[in-house]
Amino acid sequence: MGSLSNRVAIVTGASSGIGRATARLFAREGAQVVLGARGRQGLEHLAREIEGNGGSAAVLAGDVQDEGFARALVETAVGRFGGLDVAFNNAGTLGPMLATPEVSSADWEETLRINLTGAFLAAKHQLPAMLARGRGSLVFTSTFVGYTACLPQMAAYAASKSGLIGLTQALAVEFATRNIRVNALLPGGVDTPMGRAVANTPEAVAFVRSLHAMKRIATPEEIAHSALYLASDASSFTTGTALLADGGLSINRV
Repeated sequence: MGSLSNRVAIVTGASSGIGRATARLFAREGAQVVLGARGRQGLEHLAREIEGNGGSAAVLAGDVQDEGFARALVETAVGRFGGLDVAFNNAGTLGPMLATPEVSSADWEETLRINLTGAFLAAKHQLPAMLARGRGSLVFTSTFVGYTACLPQMAAYAASKSGLIGLTQALAVEFATRNIRVNALLPGGVDTPMGRAVANTPEAVAFVRSLHAMKRIATPEEIAHSALYLASDASSFTTGTALLADGGLSINRV
């Protein structure tokens, strides 16, 4: 029996990177998974892989900025699998990588809509389904950026992802007595398409590696195991936390 046997999970940003690795791991651990992202082709490929390995997956393409998409993901979980127990709200964007005076209001607002408002809309619709189930675990992907350290030209990203930690804490307090846990996962550098957009030269990759005490960056699968911990009963007394999975980046000074 896997740690998520008889659980139903939503994973957003599931077509690549941390989301894809986490969806695969959740399925291996017994969860029936609803896969969400903008690109249907990547989702369908992942669903075929999961089902080929004996798992169960449903696919829904859409944009987390759209409240209708948030609602439809939950409706798919309930209609296809009978309920909702876990949500890994992982979809996000880097936003503009520019000096702050050069960031347009439109780009700033879009980054907040995807990273923060999208998470709020997801939780808004996921929580009633979890309350109906009598239990639940919500996990948001945040970051160390703007929490324990920061990098230049990432103001919108830092602000939106820091806001997720506040949302996590507010929801954790609001729903703790109703058997719903809410936590944020804060990766360090990870070998994903988004990570490679930040570190896009050999010199930049070497610099990012040097920031970590472990002198390397993570694989998506490593971060997925931290997401599994927060999603499963292994973390049954953990709520409202910002869990760093950052290879010692936040404590490294050498």
